[in-house]
Amino acid sequence: MKLVCHIAFAAALLASAPAGAQQSAPPAGQTSGTQAPSQAPEQKPDEPQKYEETVVVTASKTEEKLVNAPATMTVIGADAIQSAPSQNFAELLRSVPGLNLTQVSARDINVTSRGATGTLATGQLALLDGRSLYQDFFGFVMWDFLPVNLNEIKQVEVIRGPASAVWGANALNGVVNVITKAPREMPGTSVTLGVGGFDRSTKSCANAPGCAQQSAGSLFYVSGTHAQAVNDRWSFKVSAGGYTQDPMARPAPGTAIPCANPDVCFGTKASYPNFANQGTTQPKFDGRVDYDYPDGKRLSISAGVAGTEGIMHSGIGPFDINRGSVMSYGKANFTKQGFRAAFFTNVLDGDASNLLTVNQLGQPIGFAFGTKTFDFEASNVQTFQQKHVVTYGGNLRYNTFDLSLAPLSDKRTEGGLYAQDELFLANAVRLVAGARLDRFDYLDDVVFSPRVTLMVKPYADHTVRLSYNRAYRSPSVINNFLDVTIAEPIALCAFSPLLAGRTYLLPVRSVGNEILGAPLNETSVDAYELGYTGVVANGRAVLSAAFYVNRTNDDILFTEDTGARWTATNPPPGWPLPPAVINFVPGRSLPALFTYRNLGKTTQKGIELGVNSRVQSYLNVFANYSFQATPGVNFPNVANPLSEVNLPARNRFNAGFNYNRSRWLGDLTVTYSDRAYWQDVLDDRYHGTTDSYTLVNGGAGFKWAANKLTTSVKVINLFNQDVQQHVFGDILKRQVVGELRVNF
Repeated sequence: MKLVCHIAFAAALLASAPAGAQQSAPPAGQTSGTQAPSQAPEQKPDEPQKYEETVVVTASKTEEKLVNAPATMTVIGADAIQSAPSQNFAELLRSVPGLNLTQVSARDINVTSRGATGTLATGQLALLDGRSLYQDFFGFVMWDFLPVNLNEIKQVEVIRGPASAVWGANALNGVVNVITKAPREMPGTSVTLGVGGFDRSTKSCANAPGCAQQSAGSLFYVSGTHAQAVNDRWSFKVSAGGYTQDPMARPAPGTAIPCANPDVCFGTKASYPNFANQGTTQPKFDGRVDYDYPDGKRLSISAGVAGTEGIMHSGIGPFDINRGSVMSYGKANFTKQGFRAAFFTNVLDGDASNLLTVNQLGQPIGFAFGTKTFDFEASNVQTFQQKHVVTYGGNLRYNTFDLSLAPLSDKRTEGGLYAQDELFLANAVRLVAGARLDRFDYLDDVVFSPRVTLMVKPYADHTVRLSYNRAYRSPSVINNFLDVTIAEPIALCAFSPLLAGRTYLLPVRSVGNEILGAPLNETSVDAYELGYTGVVANGRAVLSAAFYVNRTNDDILFTEDTGARWTATNPPPGWPLPPAVINFVPGRSLPALFTYRNLGKTTQKGIELGVNSRVQSYLNVFANYSFQATPGVNFPNVANPLSEVNLPARNRFNAGFNYNRSRWLGDLTVTYSDRAYWQDVLDDRYHGTTDSYTLVNGGAGFKWAANKLTTSVKVINLFNQDVQQHVFGDILKRQVVGELRVNF
């Protein structure tokens, strides 16, 4: 609450400024008609962009200055992207305040804003130039299916809070929009080559008898991009790349699952199972053609494909995604002033096998998945009477599914309409009000997602926001139609020493709610926020602060149906012992059924503080702090409700800088994260806590041959700590990469 007082005091102080210092309404450059507002002043080529000139599009699907956005946002710019220590998005997004991120294998990354993340995180919407990247059959994001290279990315915009009023489903927790450069913004040819290695020795293995430390792992990546303006109308770019990495380290098999939180740790903990960990290989290709009309219209057509292999963790254990699993897309985008129309299709085809769970025949559970998505969207921006900036539009999406774990799934149609009005009430006061209506095949009613934001702007570069909005996530195809039976090995020696060495495969069915005839409601969140964004120091620094309360209703969680347990009167098929002994299973029951349920309500509260500054044109520094309170959990029919949800780190801190002057460049980032609790893999024997950690990343480089060649060394986890970001995940150790960039 101290932060709320500080923000209120700052607002009062700024509001006392002379009227002449306030921004008149509407901003210069906005006119009536269909012309979209243009709030970005012309930028000199040799002058670094100031924060007051930073333009975003994700908050309202129209261009606006960062300081005028009706939501709390973070923008990752070109300097940070260029100095990123890794080719994956984990290390690029890790320093965003309020963003919880886990890397649980060489390829598996999960992201959630203002709430705990986990395996198959389903509440964060990810976009590439506005094209949805989430996998419609379960709503999670496979970040390795981004088909573009890092040098093609203009900026990454992160909405740090719910955003369904504009973006619809799956923007439950927030939005990450990766925005690429147009071909005319990156003329020429570039090639990047990286070779490196990483440590795989761990403390857990050093303390485990008979555990042999793994040798060092290796990684390699290469990418190339060519962009060209053929004439004043046509331009294009093509890119390709590949990334390959050995498996990361894992906790030593036989080591007990750690659980240091007595409020959520119950029962006997299992040991880490022994399975063959996998690395990853990720090829990709992308192309784009733009046609610029004489009157300012633009038609852009793009297509690409990305492949992957490696470990994908899930609620029933790790799946090994097989080589040849690919996602391809095609997209057409047309813009005319404030009007935009777009069509895209995503096609996913792959298969995987589980490394832990088996069926009743003792064979690994397999997962073949094929999906097709077709989406059409149109939107427009208009200004009226010099007081209203109205954004409106809608989309229609059609999906087909072929999923071996959900054989009854077939197709789904969804669509939505939205409208938003930014109303200039006075010189220093704006009101943003909007709403979206969505319709899903699997829901009985239309979903309503409103947004209201009051913005007070005593100065043009300072904004205090008070906002409310509602977001939601529809039940996924897997939530509705999952149908698989796994066999849990039961050691019969627990009943008698005479049965030592004998194992019974206990059948446990996992099904979606539609199969049980128990329809799910959509998960919704009512989000309240008091925030501040200010640009100071002559445009060289941006300050941000936010206090938020997110109240989530109808959480959809995978849980045991305790009323369907195997008992002495209802023994499992083929039970080899007298049924009466089931009542004496030491320490645990015999589960028979898992399914998805709307368990109840949770409340997330938190504070975020941040500063980004261009101290000089060649030196950027940043620092931010995030606090997330232990969530309030109200699950009426659950004995220990807090143990049914992942608990995020309470305190997170990031600080760093990047430097680029003359021939030298370098960067350093420090990330601290508190202990966290995880319960989203298998049963309660595998639920536990991860230790707090401090992760230090850095790098240095030198430019040669008139800046056409750049050589650099990049290091992740400089001090080689054992960093485990999920209790069931891999262990991140020190990684060192040598990189060469060539620009023609």
